[in-house]
Amino acid sequence: MIDIYTHIFPDKFFDVLTKTSPKLGNIGQRLRKVPALFDLDLRFRHMDDAGDGYQQIISLPNPPLEDIADAKDARFLAAAANDAMAEICEKHRDRFPAFAAAVSLHDVPTALEEIDRAIGTLGAKGIQTFTNIAGKPLDLPEFEPIFRKMAELDLPIWIHPARTAADMTDYKSEKVSRYEMWWCFGWPYETSVAMCRIVFAGLYDKYPNLNIITHHCGGMIPYYDGRVGPGLEVLGERTMDEDYSNVLPSLKKPHMEYFHNFYGDTAMFGAATGLHTGLKFFGPEHVVFSTDAPLGPIKKTIEAVESLGLSKEDLKKVMRGNAERILKL
Repeated sequence: MIDIYTHIFPDKFFDVLTKTSPKLGNIGQRLRKVPALFDLDLRFRHMDDAGDGYQQIISLPNPPLEDIADAKDARFLAAAANDAMAEICEKHRDRFPAFAAAVSLHDVPTALEEIDRAIGTLGAKGIQTFTNIAGKPLDLPEFEPIFRKMAELDLPIWIHPARTAADMTDYKSEKVSRYEMWWCFGWPYETSVAMCRIVFAGLYDKYPNLNIITHHCGGMIPYYDGRVGPGLEVLGERTMDEDYSNVLPSLKKPHMEYFHNFYGDTAMFGAATGLHTGLKFFGPEHVVFSTDAPLGPIKKTIEAVESLGLSKEDLKKVMRGNAERILKL
């Protein structure tokens, strides 16, 4: 098994982060409450419980570097994180065959340099970015060079949702989102909007071999395929103050076809119901095994995937084959 989307906070990086970022605040304290993010011995015990052959692709957890540091510091932090993750992979290749590089998109030219270093020198197998960059959408022209670079390298982009309680409230009368709705529903919404913006910006037409891994099985997209597909075929008819009449005609294919180009992961906190829908939407060639460990359950996720009744061939694709293919392992 290759668990393609797991998170880690190397001690070396955390030490640098706490000294560098005054905006970290109590996020660091909250992260310390998940010891397997830091403690490799504990993490190994959890991994061993999953059975022989279980491996993890590692990446940083929230928060996005762009949210907690300025451009100069965020670039430095990305490099420090990549150095630390590369060292862990080198020491424990049997457990961590690869990592997704951290990047800061505050400054795209320096991000491109770090991509070249992380992939070309350190051995990263792609990059992780977030659904918004300090509040900016990913489809802005300033970020297009990142998509172009990853298409040229033919390696994936992991897109992680990002939103806090104060970023967007649930009601106008309140200053923050309550009861962690910003996480429970806000994160899938973030993922879904980012996917739509990537499609409508025509990025798949420009770079058809883009491989984008969406966390939590594509956010809301598989479960709202009617609204996304037929519902948006009349894009613009509900909007009076902006002209969308040329968006769909500018695409080379019907817009819904592009959503099947994304990869959805199985990180659904051990629930199988949504996985049935996600698997049907993306197909077994575009679903990758992920538990979100140590923030999500490993064994329950394995059990959920195994309960789907997949053929041996399709189960192998989901659990390992698709990851090996897109990461070139």
